[in-house]
This record gives sequence, structure tokens and C-alpha cells, in this order.
Amino acid sequence: MKDIYSNFHSFDKAGQDRLKQAEWLTGSEILLRSLLLEGVDCVFGYPGGAVLYIYDAMHGNKSFNHVLTRHEQGAIHAADGYARSTGRTGVCLATSGPGATNLVTGIATAYMDSVPLVVITGNVPSDQIGTDAFQEADIVGITMPITKHSFFVRDAGDIARTVREAFYIAGTGRKGPVLIDIPKDVSASRALYEYPEQLQLPGYRLLPDPSDGQIDAIMDLLSGALRPVILAGGGIVHADASSELIAFAEKASIPVVTTLMGLGGFPSSHPCWIGMPGMHGTVAANRALVETDCLICLGARFDDRVTMRLDGFAPNAAVIHVDIDAAELGKIVPAKLKLAADAKAVLTLLNKRNIDRRRYEPWLQCLRQLREAEPLRYDDRDPAALKPQFVIETICETTGGRAIVTTDVGQHQMWTAQFYSFTYPRSFITSGGLGTMGFGLPSAIGAQIANPDALVVSVNGDGGIQMCAQELAICSIHRIPVKIVILNNRTLGMIRQWQEVIYEGRHSHIDLSGSPDFVKLAEAYGIKGLRADNKADAVRIWHEALAHPGPVLLDFWIDPDELVLPMIQVGSTLSDMLTMRDMDLKHNERSSRHEQ
Repeated sequence: MKDIYSNFHSFDKAGQDRLKQAEWLTGSEILLRSLLLEGVDCVFGYPGGAVLYIYDAMHGNKSFNHVLTRHEQGAIHAADGYARSTGRTGVCLATSGPGATNLVTGIATAYMDSVPLVVITGNVPSDQIGTDAFQEADIVGITMPITKHSFFVRDAGDIARTVREAFYIAGTGRKGPVLIDIPKDVSASRALYEYPEQLQLPGYRLLPDPSDGQIDAIMDLLSGALRPVILAGGGIVHADASSELIAFAEKASIPVVTTLMGLGGFPSSHPCWIGMPGMHGTVAANRALVETDCLICLGARFDDRVTMRLDGFAPNAAVIHVDIDAAELGKIVPAKLKLAADAKAVLTLLNKRNIDRRRYEPWLQCLRQLREAEPLRYDDRDPAALKPQFVIETICETTGGRAIVTTDVGQHQMWTAQFYSFTYPRSFITSGGLGTMGFGLPSAIGAQIANPDALVVSVNGDGGIQMCAQELAICSIHRIPVKIVILNNRTLGMIRQWQEVIYEGRHSHIDLSGSPDFVKLAEAYGIKGLRADNKADAVRIWHEALAHPGPVLLDFWIDPDELVLPMIQVGSTLSDMLTMRDMDLKHNERSSRHEQ
């Protein structure tokens, strides 16, 4: 895969100074030079008429690296995976009209999960704006609700400043996608390039560090509690605050539960970790949120899949909500203490305070015992049947929980969250807020390019993989060694599960029979393909895949009747969990009615 980086050159100070020298350049040349000065080592994109001057500027440019995906949605998901796995800002490039609108789902995905992206689109020439010209779309207007900020560039001389500001906005505060829309004539015209040493964003202010008084307020609420719980979200990962969170939990003996986006932000093997809460969370994690008397929420926005029905969420708790985005404070769950601040800064100050850890140890021990008494379970009595949970457990055991794992969206996503033990931050990459099918494979490509020496595993369903399967070409061409896992149940599994549980087993339009032979599809792209439908073969092909130096697609055939459990139905509280036993009783009752 090293040829991916063959065009990229890192620049020392002298090289950077050369790039900053003032001279007359085209808008396209200014754009490329500005991206290099931002440290961009890879742009994912797809050319078209409105960006041809930009692509022409790339021709022969040995300092610039571009990966041609097979669809614009693949490009932005790859940039997203790059960003999530590194913490650096991902970059993608597309043409006007349909090229730009094909990015919309990926922009919304990044916006919902606070992922830093700079999204560059071309547009029709300036004098054609507003005339419904060929391949014209108001991408700034279309994406206004799903970007952190948008720039429409009218003059080539503004491009360098715009790029600097875009990267700063995308990567600071609550991170998110920023759009730069450049008309074709602007990318072609010449202007004096001058590196903008100073940023001028008078309306954009970062939050101050938390004060001693705010930390005192947290400590006052905590000191009056007996059953505190830390709810850690994706903000812990974005803030690079994992080590501070571990130190605080250990110092205070406070149990920690992590949201889907927070997985990896606190090690799953840690004795203070109780599990993932919510719709498919553990019994212990949900019980912790129901019974806590002091909930410290760090970098989570109280998503409905975590809280479920609000009157059953932390009903007796004094809620402390810490979030870098003040708009999230009190939006869903009323908080006794609201603190708009960086989670890392707050935890750093909390770790300087004295805490009597003995006060909370009985509560932590109680939850540990519950976690051991009510572990995640699945029916594994048939020695030959291949269960999806077994596949995930096998992947976890053989990687030591240290792979970078991406998922698509559906049952396989939840099985991965439940049965893979994540040990470090940025190792779990998934679409949380938007739940975007098609995200899994291209995001894995971006993560692998960003981390060439890491093992990257892409876990997919047979539905989602078909939404961006064309990106297999990128794995093949560049020998990107992603291990592509498909948990193949020949159905839209999560929809089928909801229809099974909520709609009395009326399965409507979820049959995916007629999907391709994924092994043959992989081979058609020049990728090694393997299949298993039993435990022994599953273990064998997984080890074969690990030993293979290039990309491998593994097609695991699993039972379409397998459910993600526990489960809480929408409209129910965290106390109303459906377990495997509940589902067996429900199935038996339905069978009896049908027999009568």
C-alpha cells in the first residue's frame, strides 16, 4: 500500500517557507499549496467539469496525493474514516451539481458525529450562478443545516485565507464539516498568493478554560452522592481525554458507561467500565443510569438511543452535563450543573482534587457483580451453527482488541459494539447519529490509508456493503489491506428484527435474496474472497485472511433469525429491557396463536 503515499512529501520549515512565498498563481494552484501547508497528505475525490482546473493543477504535482474513489459518497466516507482514526481533518473534493449533492449524506454523517472535514466543491462559472446552468446546484444552501460553516469563494485571492479559516473552524471547538465552494472561473483565474499569517474570525470564539468555581460546583454535587456514574460520549475521543478519564475514574472509583460513539474512549477491560447503555446496552449499564444519584455526562448529547423514554432516565440523579457545545446543555435532559467546556480541561482539573474513593467503592462493586451476573449472552448450543457474535468474538480474541474496526449500520454494528472489547480511542469507527448505511467500507479505506501499519477490519451487513461495494476497486488497485467482513443473513437484519419484535413478525420488503455472490464479486475486483457457514471454517478463513498481506473479503453466512439482544423498544424506559428469555416467550406465544 506504500504507493498511496508515493506522491506525498512532508515539508520541513524551509520547505514550508518556500510554499509561503508570495507569487502569482491560479486559484487551483493556490488551493493545492494551501492544502499542503495545512499538512494534508491525502485528498479523496472524483473529478468533473467544474473542478477540472483543480485536477489539471494536480497533474505532475509530485507533492500532492489524491485517491480516486468510485463514487463521491465513497470519497467523503473515506475522508471521514481518515479523520476519525487520526483526529486530523479529512479532505474530499467533488465537482458541481450531482457531484456535490452526492456528498450530502456524508456531510450529514460527519456533522451528527462531530467529525472534522473540509469539503471542497466546484461550481459553475460565477456569471452562470443562479441561471440553472448545466450541473448547477446551490450546495451552500443545500448543506447549510449540516455544516459547521460554509464558504462561497468569489475571488482567487481569497482561497488561501478561506482554506486556513476552514481548517481552523473544522478542527476546533465542537469539530465538524466545513464546505468550500469554488466557481470554475475562480479556480482558473490568477491572483497574488499571500500566505495569511493571521486568522481573522471575529465571530468565532473558543471556550475559555473551566474555572475553579465550576470545578468546585462539580465536587460539591459529587461529594453529596453515593451512586455516581460517568456517562462518556464521543467528546472524550474528540478531546483526546481518554487518559484523563481513566485517571479520574481510578482516582474516584466511579463506574463508567460509554455511549456507542464513546467506545474505545475508556478501555472495555477496565474494572470501572460497566458497559454500553441504551437500546442495546448491558443490563448493568442501564441499571447504573436508572439508579444513579449523580450523573456526570462528559461529551455526550443524551441521544434518544441512550436515554430511551426520558422519565426513566436517571430519574433521581443530579445531572452534571459537560459539553464543548453550549447548545447541547439542557437540550434533552435537564441538568443541575451545565458546563460548556472541553472535557479534557475539566478532567485535568478534577484530577487535581482530593476525592474519597472509599465512598463509592461499594456502588462500583455492586455494578461489577451485576455485570458478571448479567453478561451479554447468545444461544451457542449448536456446535456447528455460525453465530455473528462468535465471529466478532473471534476477531476480538485474535487481534487483542487492538485493531481499528469500522462498521456499517445495522445488526452487525450492534454485535460489534457488544462483543468486541475496545482498548484505545479512535479504534471504533461507525456512523452513530445519522446511522448511514454504506459508511463501513469506504471509512475503513480512509482509516487504513491514514494508518498504513495498523490492522483495519471493516464489519458490514450484506445490505450496507452493497451501497458502496464499488470502492472494492480502491482496495484492489492500491492493495489496501483492509479485512472486509460481511455478516450475511440475506436480509435487512435490523429492520427484520423490528418487524419481528414490534410488528408481530410481519416481514415486509426486507428480503435480500438475489444479492451477488460476494466471494465472486471480490474476485472480480481482484481481491481474495473467502466464505464460511460454520464455526470451524469461520476460524480457519479468518486466520487465512490475517496471514494475507492484501485486502480480503470474508463472507460469513449467519442465521437471519438471530437478534441483537438485549433490546429496548422505542417508547420504553431503560428498565424495560427485552432479553433472550423474553423473546423466546414472545415467539412461543405467537406460535401458539398461529396453531390455534
